[in-house]
Formats: sequence, C-alpha cells, structure tokens
Amino acid sequence: MLAIVNSVVLVGLEGQSVRVEVDISNGLPLCDIVGLPDASVKESRERVRAAIKNSGFDFPLRRIIVNLAPGDIKKEGSIYDLPIALGIILASAEEPLEEPGEAVYAIGELSLEGSLRPIPGVLPMALALQEIEPGAIFIVPAANANEAALATRLKVLAAENLSQVVKHWRGEEKLPTVRAGDSTAQPTAVAAVDLADIKGQVVAKRGLEIAAAGGHNILLIGSPGSGKTMLARSMPSILPPLTYEEALTVTKIYSAAGLLAPGQGLMTERPFRTPHHTASAASIIGGGRVPKPGEVSLACHGVLFLDEIAEYRRDVLEALRQPLEDRVVTVSRVAASLTYPASFILIGSMNPCPCGYYGDPLKECQCTPHQIMQYRKRLSGPLLDRIDLHLEVPRLTYSEVETGAGADSSAVVRERVQDARRRQLDRLAATGVTCNAAMNARQVRQYCRLNAPARNLMRNAFSKMGLSMRAHDRILRVARTIADLEGADIIDASHIAEAIQYRSLDWEERKEG
Repeated sequence: MLAIVNSVVLVGLEGQSVRVEVDISNGLPLCDIVGLPDASVKESRERVRAAIKNSGFDFPLRRIIVNLAPGDIKKEGSIYDLPIALGIILASAEEPLEEPGEAVYAIGELSLEGSLRPIPGVLPMALALQEIEPGAIFIVPAANANEAALATRLKVLAAENLSQVVKHWRGEEKLPTVRAGDSTAQPTAVAAVDLADIKGQVVAKRGLEIAAAGGHNILLIGSPGSGKTMLARSMPSILPPLTYEEALTVTKIYSAAGLLAPGQGLMTERPFRTPHHTASAASIIGGGRVPKPGEVSLACHGVLFLDEIAEYRRDVLEALRQPLEDRVVTVSRVAASLTYPASFILIGSMNPCPCGYYGDPLKECQCTPHQIMQYRKRLSGPLLDRIDLHLEVPRLTYSEVETGAGADSSAVVRERVQDARRRQLDRLAATGVTCNAAMNARQVRQYCRLNAPARNLMRNAFSKMGLSMRAHDRILRVARTIADLEGADIIDASHIAEAIQYRSLDWEERKEG
C-alpha cells in the first residue's frame, strides 16, 4: 500500500516542498530510503523503527521503500523522521485513513521513545511553504512552533510526540494551533556598555554615532587600554531597533544555523558577533560541504566586531571584500552555490604598530619603521577603501579619567540616530535601500547634493589625498549621514570636512607614497 506525506527541504535560506512516498509490499523485511538522502537521513530508519514501536504502533515486517521526491535535491538532517514514520503507519493501516481536507506538511526529528525534538531551519521552511501553498497545515515540533507561527498564512500545529500526530490524523485528538504573538520588533535592550560610561574619546564617540546613523563601517586605531573594545561594545546601545522585516531576516538566518533557543520566536535584538582572530575563512564567510551561514550572515542587520583585526589571517580579511561591497555573500561548493544576506556594520580595532605604542605620548614605541609598515599592510588597500571611518582612539589624560563629564548617554544618542535613519528611509523609500552606507554609485550622485563650497573642498581632497572612486563615494555617503544628523538637506563644506577627517589612513598612505 502507498502513503504520501508532504514535507519541506531547506536549500540555503529557501524552502521547497518534498513528497515523502512510502510503499509497503510483500517480501523480505527491508526499509530503504531513496531520493538523494545523506547519511543522517539514512540513519533515520532505526530511529523511526524504535519510535513507532515505543509509541504503541506495529512496525510492519515487510518490504518498505521510502522515496523523497524530487530526487535531484540533496536531503540532509533528521527533519524527515516524522513524515517517514507517519507514512509508514498510514501505509500499513488495514483500512485507509481519511486524509485531512487541507494540505498537510510535517517535519521533525524523533527520539527513540517517539517524542519530537526541535530542528534547525523551521522559519525559512515555513516562510517558503506559505508562498508555495498558503493556508496549508504545518505540523512541527512544539519547541519550533513559535518560530513557524511567524508565517502567518499557515496553520501551525505543535506536536509533542508521534502518537499525537497520528491521533490528529485519525481525527481522535486535535493538535493545538499556534499563532504568532505580538511580533512587532521591540527596541533592543540597553547594552552592558553605555556611552556615558566611557571616559573621554569625544571624537571616537562622534564617529560611532555617525556609523550607527548611516550603517557605516569603522576602524578603531589606538594603543592598548585606550578603550577600543568598550567603544565597539557600546555600538548596539545606539543602533535603532530592528524593523519587522529586518527581524524576520535575522531570525531566518539564526533558524537555518540552528542557533535559535527552543521555543523562541522573533528575534528583536540586533546581533553583535565577535569571532576570535583564529577563525577560518569558512566560519567567517560561510561554508562547509553543504554551505551554512557564516559570521558575516549571523551579523546581518547588526555588528561584526573584529578585535585586533590585523591578527586575522590574510585570506579571511580579503574574503570580507565582497560582502562589504555587495551586502550579500555567495558561497559556492560542488554540492550547491548559495547566497546569504550579509548587511552588517563592520567594526575593526587594531594597534598602531606591533608593540602598540607608536605615537603614544607616554610609552616609547620599540618598532622599526619597516615593522610598522608591514604591520599596517596586513589590511590591504581595497579592504581599507571599504571602511568608511578610520578613528584614532588616543590614550586618556588623567583629567578625562577623573571627570568624564558632559558625555551623552546611549539613549540620547540613539534618539538622534533614529531621527537620522527616519530621514534616510523617507528619502530612499523608492529604492529599497534603508541606510546611506548601502547606496550605490548612481544613488550617491542623486541624493548626495553638494553646495559650491562643498564641491570645491571635495575636488581638492580627491587630488591631494589620491582617493579612489570608492573612497570618494564613501566620503560622500558619510557626509550625507552627517547632514542627516543635523537635519540638513544639502551637504555643505563642514559636512565634507568632517567626513574627510575620518579618512586618516588615506592621508598616511599618501605621505608614505
């Protein structure tokens, strides 16, 4: 007898429907799974066998063939345990069970006792499924129900075990329906580091405000103990809250990576990722035999903080060039070529030299000019071009340590950032771009309007600093953000001058040249 149960397969962040076809016929006892399954899917035979028996059902001692269609897509993971077990029970029933009137899809990993365990990737599967078949029934493990319910055009049913699913199918006991709660993204909680808690560093704090307002990348350069890490960790406290669309994207990525806590629904806090400098290129960019999201995707709509960025491997840093420019990352493997979103703010911190004290007023630098040059060359020109603000973080004086008065709190700065972001959203509404840093070259020409003094200053800076076209456009984007913070429609010379001063490494490269 033949039984068919619908399920879903996850390819990158996109889902596709799968038919789990189970045929039971006479012959020697056998259970075989076909349809391009990997080893983890093939292992489900033993889990399913034990789960069916321990749930009080009979496992047929006959020839069982399970086909996962379509057969040209790789199936991996334990998500097909539930539909396979359900198909075997339906196909072995003496009397055919009536199928529900609506389309039913099921996913879930079974334990040996028959209970359902949470699985990764439920949200992107649910979002894809509601496009494929709106109004369908989606049976998921109870621990995944909240995230699946974010797909509001599906009827999400939460199951604790296999027995509950079979009883629901037979009409004996209905599974509970889970609906999305209040899914409006809430403001992020105040970070552990408030800007008001950081002594001094007025210029660096101003740079952080500009970066948060426009979504710009930052490089913090200063001697050890000057406060670079504290400044970076204060960034989440001044970023605007996630929009619903951004929160949905972040939750999809974390769901696909298996990083959502059981029972968690929509993520409402911006990610802050801090990978160690020994991380590989695959862990940063994404990869594996079947590509998975890397740190650049896990930091989407949040912050990727690379502490001591010069200590990262050269191939890791160079791999950042494409996602920093395109705000997506494409990972190609033999098995698949997948694209993940990677729209994040990069914050890098580094010492000015190997010993850390070049230019320090109190401690003498022990490095030779050649050592300093080689150290700084660890960040290539093309990578530095993609970092909008180069901020110097000098050693604090005792008066700054003692007083530290006059600093705005993160809450006050965040209000200014949100006002600037609203101006950007209104101006860029027709483009689909949400912040100044994401504008392309054509949009820069259209929306970064300069008055005559600003044009003259930009012209002089371009020739004297030897700027590339990318650096030129990034200065204009930063100037546009500074103007937004002041509520100005036209970029004037003061905005350009402030944006230029944040390109200190361009000046130094020009001098060395």
